[in-house]
Amino acid sequence: MIFTEKPKKIRVMFTPFRDGLQSSFGGKVRLNDFLPAMKASVEAGIRHFEFGGGARFQAPLFYLGENPFDTMQAMRNAVGPDVDLQILTRSVSGVTLTNQSIEGLNLQAKLMKKHGTTWDRNFDYMNDVENLIKTGKPIIDAGMHHQVSIALMGLPFKSHRVHTAEFYINIGKKLLESGMHIDSICLKDASGTTDPKTIYDTAIGLKKIMPPEMPLWLHTHDTASIAVSCYMAGIEAGVDGVDLSVRPMASGTVQPDVRSLAHGLKGTGYSLDIDASKMDDIENLLNEGLKDYDFNPTTTTADARVIGFPMPGGAIGPNVHMMVKAGIIHKYGEVLAEFPVVVGAGGAWTSVTPGSQQYWLQAFNNVMYGRWEKIDPGYGKAVLGYFGKTPLPPDPAVVKIASEQLNLPVFTGDPLEAAPKNIEPAKKALEERNLPVTDENIFLVLASMVPGKKMELNEGIRFLTGQFKIDIPLKKKEEQKVKEEKPMETVREQFLNGPIKSKCIVEENGKIRTFIVTSEPITPISDTKVLEISGGNIASKPVTGVPIFHPFPGTVEVVDILVRLGDTVQHGQTIAHVEAMKAKHHIKSHVKGTVSKINVRIGDEIDSSTPIIIIE
Repeated sequence: MIFTEKPKKIRVMFTPFRDGLQSSFGGKVRLNDFLPAMKASVEAGIRHFEFGGGARFQAPLFYLGENPFDTMQAMRNAVGPDVDLQILTRSVSGVTLTNQSIEGLNLQAKLMKKHGTTWDRNFDYMNDVENLIKTGKPIIDAGMHHQVSIALMGLPFKSHRVHTAEFYINIGKKLLESGMHIDSICLKDASGTTDPKTIYDTAIGLKKIMPPEMPLWLHTHDTASIAVSCYMAGIEAGVDGVDLSVRPMASGTVQPDVRSLAHGLKGTGYSLDIDASKMDDIENLLNEGLKDYDFNPTTTTADARVIGFPMPGGAIGPNVHMMVKAGIIHKYGEVLAEFPVVVGAGGAWTSVTPGSQQYWLQAFNNVMYGRWEKIDPGYGKAVLGYFGKTPLPPDPAVVKIASEQLNLPVFTGDPLEAAPKNIEPAKKALEERNLPVTDENIFLVLASMVPGKKMELNEGIRFLTGQFKIDIPLKKKEEQKVKEEKPMETVREQFLNGPIKSKCIVEENGKIRTFIVTSEPITPISDTKVLEISGGNIASKPVTGVPIFHPFPGTVEVVDILVRLGDTVQHGQTIAHVEAMKAKHHIKSHVKGTVSKINVRIGDEIDSSTPIIIIE
């Protein structure tokens, strides 16, 4: 039983205003809906918050029409000058999903410090020590508390070579011997899949080699319902600080509630440095501020299956919301089942952003297109070495496929040197649009740049020109009227002009399976006539051309159109690209003919009933 004769206070970083928002809603929560609860937290005596970085840098910019630097500054103003505010950065990716140059990371650190950050927790999903050393320098130079992370994960298969206590301790040893300035070390388990014994052994080993004054922190998620057990194991082994949250953004895919761990530590000699009795007031303010938000049970409910698909809470939330939007949430279980395959073949990097997204998108592609038929660019670059050295050698067959599909060689150099130098292109994009060329604006554009993505779709540019998207997970208002059934003629016309998607439920040997069935014309319908109802009169109307639709039941964004009016299109030719699940998907024509109509523009969000083009 955990116990200490000498009482010890365990420091708490309070996470509802960053990780809680991200794990519950993909970070898509408006500032004013949670700021009163943050102010109340300060009044309750809390002095250490997570408030930025991770998806909480991208989400305000991408989905809320809010400047992330302004939101950070507003939070700093709300809590006052004496409270520690912490961000989360992703080594060579910084607060983005792609590799950044060292110049970009220097600008990032400068701006984070300027807008209120005092602590920076920096992790590398490959646990590449060289990456951590090089990306730690901008944090140190900016004058922030440098907390270097060792990323943890429970493997979905057996291995005695990686993700063991010995493996993690060896990483810590290399970091400490590097000569880099380190203020604290964090054991970061983004998926909540590391077992308590491994955490205990790792903390014991690290405390033996760490300077006695250097704090050891522990971060995990409660997705598998073992977070409190892991925290207690870590505390018994010498951990000095932990991350906790509060309802309604606690447990499930988030951190445990303060009250849970406080209760678990009763009578042990250990206690938290914040008052658990003050949580009720904070919870009430969050409930009030978030009353219009739609809490998805997938993100609020514990799921022990995560042990087999080590997916971080901060990624489960956004991906679930994106699957719902794209109309493919029924594929969720299949994607999870593919995780052990992509983890093993990739080289067992840690499932934390951007690695978790790379795993997720490759598992998704394997389910949607067939295993390894479509390599996700991020996953492919990871197995090819562009993000650093993988913990285990990746599957040579997958490396070969990735190299061929992406037309890239295997890379063994410095990921920072290979990263694009995006500061000047960002400046140019601002100048061309007569937008203010400030450090903040440069970084908003830089942080939104993705290889192959057109600048007019850059979220930084769209925000600064007032063309941003609003995508907030609010509850749907009840329909005021029940929709009338469509006349048979309209249904028939819909079928003749494009596919009809319907749900089919099949029960077989006691098991129920759900399928989405798509019915569509198999030949051009240029000679077909359908019934048109107009003003009560039924008339015959010729319909020409074959519509080309995207394959998702829900909504996607058009990111490129590859044909023009009058172009001749071949069977199987890619005519457009759409974005779903933060990935680009090719839309191909199933007929040969001439483009007679283009119904969409780049940047449009369209559902499954809208044809992208018409071919005659």
